Amino acid sequence: QAQVVQAIAALLLDQNEQAGIINAEMGTGKTMMAIALAAVMHGAGYRRTMVIAPPHLVYKWRREILETIPDARVWVLNGPDTLVKLLKLRDQLGDTYDGRQEFFILGRVRMRMGFHWRLAFWQRRAGGGRSLAACPDCGRLLQDHEGNLITAEEFLREERRRRCDHCDAALWTLMRPGKPDGGSRRNTILKSMCRIPTIGPVRAERLLSDFGEDFLASMLLDNVSEFINLMDAKGNFIFSDRQAKRMERAMANIEFGFGEGGYQPTEFIKRYLPDGCFDLLVVDEGHEYKNSGSAQGQAMGILAAKARKTVLLTGTLMGGYADDLFYLLFRILTRRMIEDGYQPNARGSMAPAAMSFMRDHGVLKDIYTERDGSSHKTAKGKKLSVRTVKAPGFGPKGIHRFVLPFTVFLKLKDIGGNVLPGYREEFIDVPMSPDQEAAHRKLAQTLTVELRQALARRDTTLLGVVLNVLLAWPDCCFRPEVVKHPRSRDTLAFVPSIFEDDELMPK
Repeated sequence: QAQVVQAIAALLLDQNEQAGIINAEMGTGKTMMAIALAAVMHGAGYRRTMVIAPPHLVYKWRREILETIPDARVWVLNGPDTLVKLLKLRDQLGDTYDGRQEFFILGRVRMRMGFHWRLAFWQRRAGGGRSLAACPDCGRLLQDHEGNLITAEEFLREERRRRCDHCDAALWTLMRPGKPDGGSRRNTILKSMCRIPTIGPVRAERLLSDFGEDFLASMLLDNVSEFINLMDAKGNFIFSDRQAKRMERAMANIEFGFGEGGYQPTEFIKRYLPDGCFDLLVVDEGHEYKNSGSAQGQAMGILAAKARKTVLLTGTLMGGYADDLFYLLFRILTRRMIEDGYQPNARGSMAPAAMSFMRDHGVLKDIYTERDGSSHKTAKGKKLSVRTVKAPGFGPKGIHRFVLPFTVFLKLKDIGGNVLPGYREEFIDVPMSPDQEAAHRKLAQTLTVELRQALARRDTTLLGVVLNVLLAWPDCCFRPEVVKHPRSRDTLAFVPSIFEDDELMPK
């Protein structure tokens, strides 16, 4: 671990590279190594560190930072008060520095959350009963690129925010999205809590009555750990240990939003904070920012451009395809990528650069399809089509150029065998009840016949369906099971429920 910290620090400070990557297995201490690296960088004058983390790990980062650097000043930017804290930071930029290291922990969901908007225009009646769209400020009728007047119906189909060509007024306004239930805050919180395992409508209502809307909403948005560890007036935990474990696993993948989206934090940092305000950017679970058009990927790219240095933490740097790395590398190693000729085209699109990167370092398959056309009087026509698809693989030249110079790899076996506590797994076979086993056997026979008939026609559509149904049904036989063909939607099999809701299953 110390060698990893030293290597990344040397890369960023001695070699003055833009970014570094820590690719380490689970349990190797990526969080601790990143905090130690920030402490080393602080000694070199890197005062502020921004951490982008999944929402359920924000307070884990805060706890580990304070355990590692006790005198650090930690700002949590994960609640509705995120913009207020950023405004406070902007006001303090000119204050005298007291020497304490500062960390700003920004939740991944909060980072990309912005406001909702809708089109805003004035309708003007025209001949023939038509309703034309006009600017609400100057009243000028709106026109398209060819100079044709735009009707209200056509303008409502616009998907982008636009401005008036005459007075430059905005033709959109802010809004709160409406919902079928009236969009009340209470109903939204109730629905959100019902997405959590072990919480149904009755329990959700009771929690709202006991703790109130604001208290529960603030915890779900900002600190899910506090919600899991809720206590009643007597000091007893609301949820049992077993329930808490299920909730913690599920809430790692659940994102909550209660119409609190205001000004996007990333946009505020981009517009109103100076370049280099954050000296070091730490991106936790960095592989989740690899997609080209994702909002969180683009937001991470903005923060990386505003920070002086960037460190990416991940356990799975690459998913198998070369373009998994392209957008990730372009966002954190922009200078290096542009030096190699990978940059936006004249229209600002990155698609040609991504395709060029795939051709240089990845694997592309050109598939030629030739079909016989219709016969003419004196000749026979043929049609040739070509399509290009990507395939798994990344070339050694790309690894040597873009991965090895900037990445430190670490495995558990490199640290030692006694890093993690002992773990032993025991498999316990639980037999099914007679009715359950008979129903499962009949279901398997029915689906096997359907599968064999499909395979005889060289149709592999049912392979995954049959496998998933037969594996999952023993745990789900408390409800009726209808198996349908994924394409034709024809019913392949039906099994009624074997157990009642209040009946104990063997498992």
